[in-house]
Amino acid sequence: MTRDTATGTGPAERNTEIVLTAMRELFIEKDLTALDRYWAEPYVQHSPQMPDGLDTLRAVVPGLEGFSWEPQRTAAQGDLVFTHSLVHGWGPGPVVIVDVFRLEDGRIVEHWDVVQDLALPESTAGGNPMV
Repeated sequence: MTRDTATGTGPAERNTEIVLTAMRELFIEKDLTALDRYWAEPYVQHSPQMPDGLDTLRAVVPGLEGFSWEPQRTAAQGDLVFTHSLVHGWGPGPVVIVDVFRLEDGRIVEHWDVVQDLALPESTAGGNPMV
C-alpha cells in the first residue's frame, strides 16, 4: 500500500475519511455545497430508486425530515469505501444500509446500496443485532 509521507495515511484511509466527511456534510448538515467538494460527474447511481447524476441528491436532501446517519463500521479497499449504518428518516422506519462508494481522484463517482428494515435482536432468528 502506498503511504502519504506527509499524513502517514494510505489511499484507503484517505478515501474513508472523504466519504465520512462528505456524507456528514451533505446528509447531516444538509450542506449542498458538499456535492461540489466531494462528488463528481458523471455520478453513477446503482440504487434502484435514484437516477444517475448529482441533481437527484440536490433535490432529495433538503426534504429529508428527521434524518440521521449513524455509521457503525467502515471498510475500504483501493478506490472502494464501504459503510454499514443505521439510518432514520430514509423510510417510514429505521433501516440498516450498506453503502459502497467508488472514488476517483478523491471524489465520489459511483454508489451502490443495500437497504433493509431494522429488526430488533429479539426478533431475529439468531438473536443478533443488525448493526
